[in-house]
Amino acid sequence: MKALILCAGFATRLYPLTENFPKPLLKIKDKPIIEYLLEKISKIKEIDEIFIVTNKKFYQHFKAWNENLTFIKKIEIISDNTLTNEERLGSIGDINFVIKQKNLNDDLLVLGGDNLFDFDLNNFISYFYKKDSDITALYDLKDLELIKKMSVVEINEKEKIIYFEEKPSSPKTTLMSICCYLYKKETLSLFEEYLKNNKADSPGNFIQWLYKIKPVYGFKLSGKWFDIGSFESLEKARKEF
Repeated sequence: MKALILCAGFATRLYPLTENFPKPLLKIKDKPIIEYLLEKISKIKEIDEIFIVTNKKFYQHFKAWNENLTFIKKIEIISDNTLTNEERLGSIGDINFVIKQKNLNDDLLVLGGDNLFDFDLNNFISYFYKKDSDITALYDLKDLELIKKMSVVEINEKEKIIYFEEKPSSPKTTLMSICCYLYKKETLSLFEEYLKNNKADSPGNFIQWLYKIKPVYGFKLSGKWFDIGSFESLEKARKEF
C-alpha cells in the first residue's frame, strides 16, 4: 500500500500567510500540519512508501523540510510543475499525475495535506479490508448550513454510498466526506477515465462519479477533524491542539 498526501494547492484564502509558504507546513502547536498526518501513517504497517505532491512554487520548501525530518518510512516529494493558482492541476489531476508518474499499482491511501484529525487510521485500513472496496472517511458536521459548502453523503444500512453531492444548495443530510480516501489498485486507472470529461478540482468529485459505477463505502469517524481552509479554522485548530 502507498500513501499520497495532497499539498499542491496555493491556499489563496490564507493570503498573505501562505502567499510564499505552503499551508501544510504551517505549525499547529509545535509542528507542521503535515507531520500530524505522518504520525498517523507511521502506525500503518501496510504502507511502505509515502508520496507528497506539491507545486513547483513550494517544492523547495518541502524538500528542505524533508531533509531535516527523521521518519521511519520512505518519503518522496513530487512537483506537479505548476507555478500559479491558475495553472493548478486540481486535486484529482494531482492524484492522476502521481499515479502515472510513479506507475502506481498498489492500493492507495489519499489524504489532504491541510486536514487534521485525531482518529486512528488503522481502523480505516481495517474497514477497507473488511469491505474489500474503495472507501471514504465520513464526518457528521451536524450543521445544515455549513454542510452546503462540503461533500454531502448518504449511506444505506450496509454503509454503501447511495448519494453524493458537492456543495448542494439543499443538503439531504449533515454527513460529509472528508479528504481521506482508500482506493483499490484496480481503481487507479479510472482517474484517467474520469478526467476525460470531468472537473479536476475537489477530490470529492471523483467519489461522486465513482459510486455510480462501482461500490464505494463510507467509514464514519469520531473525534476531532479540521479542514484548515481559512484563518478561522486555523485558529480553531491551534486552540484545540
